[in-house]
Amino acid sequence: MTQTPASPVPGEDSTAPWWTTAVFYQVYPRSFADSDGDGVGDLGGVREKLGYLELLGVDALWICPVMRSPQADGGYDVSDPRDIDPLFGGLAALDELIADAHDREIKVTMDLVPNHTSVEHPWFTAALEAAPGSPERERYLFRDGRGPDGAEPPNNWPSIFGGPAWTRVIEADGTPGQWYLHIFAPEQPDLNWENPEVAADFEKTLRFWLDRGVDGFRIDVAHGMAKPDGLPDMARVETKMLVHDDDDPRFNNPGVHAIHRRIRAVMDDYPHAVSIGEVWVDDNTRFGEYVRPDELHLAFNFRLAETPFTAEAVKGAITHSLDAVRGVGAPPTWTLSNHDIEREVTRYGGGREGLARARAMMMVELALPGAVFVYNGAELGLPNVDDLPDDALRDPVWERSGHTERGRDGCRVPIPWEGALPPFGFTEGEPWLPIPAEWADRTVEAQLETLRSTLSLYRLAIELRGTRTEFAGARIEWYGSPDGCLAFRRPGGLVCVLNASDGPIQLPPGEVLLASAPVSDDRLPANAAAWLV
Repeated sequence: MTQTPASPVPGEDSTAPWWTTAVFYQVYPRSFADSDGDGVGDLGGVREKLGYLELLGVDALWICPVMRSPQADGGYDVSDPRDIDPLFGGLAALDELIADAHDREIKVTMDLVPNHTSVEHPWFTAALEAAPGSPERERYLFRDGRGPDGAEPPNNWPSIFGGPAWTRVIEADGTPGQWYLHIFAPEQPDLNWENPEVAADFEKTLRFWLDRGVDGFRIDVAHGMAKPDGLPDMARVETKMLVHDDDDPRFNNPGVHAIHRRIRAVMDDYPHAVSIGEVWVDDNTRFGEYVRPDELHLAFNFRLAETPFTAEAVKGAITHSLDAVRGVGAPPTWTLSNHDIEREVTRYGGGREGLARARAMMMVELALPGAVFVYNGAELGLPNVDDLPDDALRDPVWERSGHTERGRDGCRVPIPWEGALPPFGFTEGEPWLPIPAEWADRTVEAQLETLRSTLSLYRLAIELRGTRTEFAGARIEWYGSPDGCLAFRRPGGLVCVLNASDGPIQLPPGEVLLASAPVSDDRLPANAAAWLV
C-alpha cells in the first residue's frame, strides 16, 4: 500500500476555509433557467431554482459571466465589468440572488475576465479614436504591422478561435493603421497588464463585487494576462482550444504571478472570499506556483476532465493533481466537465455505457479530498448534443474556423426541468439552443421521482460527503486492486473502488455506503464505483 498525500487541509478541521472542501455548482446562466420568457436563461431563473440547488446539496455557485456584454463570446467579452447585463436581469437581480442564496447558506462566486475586454468597452472605443502611441492605446496591445506597408500582423500568433490573433484597424484619417492583439475573438482585445491603469481598474472591479456580497471569483484565463517581452513569434503555430502546452508564449509567462499577488492583496481584505483560477498548465511545479500562499486560493486542475476511462489513466490523473499542489499547501480541485469541454457522458462513450461511467467517475471525484466543481446538467446525466442544426450554432468557433469546428454549443444546451416536451420548462419562449425531445426522461422532475436516477445518486453522494466522518483527511492511500480497477482509502476510513474493467469484481471487506450501480453478493459491476466503510 502506498500513500499519496494531498493538500494539508484536514477534512475534520472545522476552522479551515469553507472553500477547501466545497462542492461548487457551475451555472451557465443563459442555459439554466429563463424567468422572463425571452428564451435565454437569467439570474431570475437561477434565483427561482435555489430550492433545487439547496436540495442537491451544493455549497456554492459559480456563475459564468453576466456582466454587460454584446455577447460575442457568451459574455466573456465584457463592455462594463461593474454592471449586470439587462439580458440577465440587471444589478437588482444579482443582489436578490445573493441575498436569497445566503439565506439558504449557499455561497455565490462570479466569473471575472481580466485578460481582455469587449470592443464595445469605453476604453477600446477611445483607443480606436486615439492616435498610435496615445495613453488610450497603451491600455491594450496595439502594434505596427510587419512589412514595408505594415500589412502583415506583428507576429505569427493564432487566435484560439481560429485565424490570426491580430486585427488591423482603420485610423481616424481613413487609412489602414496599427494592429491589436486578441488571443480569443476579434471582439475581445487583450489588455496590457503592464499599464498601471489596467491593474487599478481590475482592483476596483474586485472591490465593487465583494462589497455587494459576492463570495469570490472564478478568474478567466488566469494564466494569460502577462505577455512575453517583444511578443516573439511562436516556434510552432497551432490553434487548439484549452490544451496543456507549456511552450506556448501566449500563456503562462512569469509576469502573471505579480498580477496574482496584487489580486490576492485585495482578496485578503475580504477573508471570507475565494479566488479560483482557470489555469491550463501541465508542469506540476509551474501549476503549483499559481496557488502559493500569496496568489490564488484554488486553481482548476483539468486532469480528470481530460482523462480516458481507464483505471491506469484515472489513477495517474489523481496522483498528478495531488502532486501539483502538495508542495505549496493548496487544496486540490476536481472537475469532470464545464462549459468549454465535451460532457462526460459523451466523452466516456455515450449511451448507457457513457452514463454508467460518468456516474462512477462522479463518485471517484467526490471521494477525493479538496474542492469539487459540478457543471450544471452533469447531475442529470446529460450528454453532449452533437447534432445541433448548423443555423442554431452560436459559438464564435463555428464562424472563425470557417465552419470546420462546431464549437462548444453541444455542452451548453439548456437544462430540462419538467414536462414531456421541449423546452421542458426551461422557458416559455423559444430556447436559445434547441433541446432534444429525447431528454424527456432526464428532466429534473422525472429524476427526482426515481430513486436510482443520476440526480438521486448525486444528491445522496453530496450529502454523504458533507456529513460522514469517513471523508475526513487530506491524503489518500492507494490499495492493490484487480487489473482495470483502482481503490483508495481516506484517513477517515472511506474506501473508494472503481471498476473500469470488462466484468464484475469482488469488493474489499466493508459495508457498502453507496454504489453507482447495483451490487450483488459483494460484486461490483463493470463501469461502476462504490464507497465502503
